Amino acid sequence: MSIAYPEFRASRCTRYRFRYSECRRCTAACPHEAIILSDEGVTIDSVRCQNCALCVTACPTDALASGGFKPMDMLRQAIRQDRFTIACAPSGAVAVADADAVVPCLGAVDAGSLAYLAKRRIPVTMRGASHCGECAHGARGAAQLALNLEACEVLTKAAGTADARADWVAPEVESGNTSPPTIERGSSFAASRRQWFRRLVGRGADELAQATEPTSSSLPTPDKAIRPGAYALPERRELLQIVCERRDDQPFSVPLHEALPLMALSLQPGCTTCEACFRVCPTGAIEIEESPADWQLKFDTDRCVGCAVCLEVCQPRVLDADVNFDARPEQPARVLLARSKQRCSRCDRHFVSHTTRETCPICRDDEDAFTAIFG
Repeated sequence: MSIAYPEFRASRCTRYRFRYSECRRCTAACPHEAIILSDEGVTIDSVRCQNCALCVTACPTDALASGGFKPMDMLRQAIRQDRFTIACAPSGAVAVADADAVVPCLGAVDAGSLAYLAKRRIPVTMRGASHCGECAHGARGAAQLALNLEACEVLTKAAGTADARADWVAPEVESGNTSPPTIERGSSFAASRRQWFRRLVGRGADELAQATEPTSSSLPTPDKAIRPGAYALPERRELLQIVCERRDDQPFSVPLHEALPLMALSLQPGCTTCEACFRVCPTGAIEIEESPADWQLKFDTDRCVGCAVCLEVCQPRVLDADVNFDARPEQPARVLLARSKQRCSRCDRHFVSHTTRETCPICRDDEDAFTAIFG
């Protein structure tokens, strides 16, 4: 398989959408230090890049894409066969011989694709894992493969009862060892996983030590820190909507997992209605619905990819990621917050605020500017 250098699509990147974002998923996955981060997004160093595509799989928003590695094309091929074999290109001619698909690294095959084939009851064999110790992609590739297999197992368990799970056919890793690859818990890769989970759920021990009630005096996110962009829903997320369907209409309960572009949000008291989370979301999972009298902040699980940029941009720190949630598709958007609109006594505009106000933000800004100029 011919693999082109990854293409960067800025409007999908959380670091581009929110210039203070700390997302490092692509660099944590890259074994070759070929990715340079900035508040404009990422830059690929073509000298260092070895086309492993691990960064492509690690990015939940599809900000990185490879023209030569297209998982959807691989799935279209797989569903026409009784069995399917995937081999990694670096493992050599023996492994790739007679393989149905050759990928740059086994770790680049995402968990959603593996789970989709498992649900379709297509036996999948993955060849080349025994080569990881000698491969340039090595430890990172093996760790990402283990993470994706772990996430596939999470989805299998969420499918329902033991009888229902029996229909799923787990992928088999063909290697010189009897056990699948494991994640080295002391590795930098595992450390980045802990940092990611802490960012989403824990919010840091320092914040937990502070008062539990958020304050309304938190500074707002600067407007220039958020860049607009068109909404885009990755194919992997749409694929998971198929994977997470259940015939018995029972919840498809999954835990938060780094290798799954899935997340559900909850909102704690203290929201300032700044709308930063809505403006920064790259997929449109966070919506604002308005009428002349009401304002609602809504969350659509189907469109969320778990990028967590909304958690980063929320200055009062009142948005939280649920540790466990129902991932079934086509659930109605959930109302996180509803507020009645107020009417400005000066310009007669309708506006929304977390406190009772006489004037709207525009008029207050005018008053502050007048005071600053004329005293």
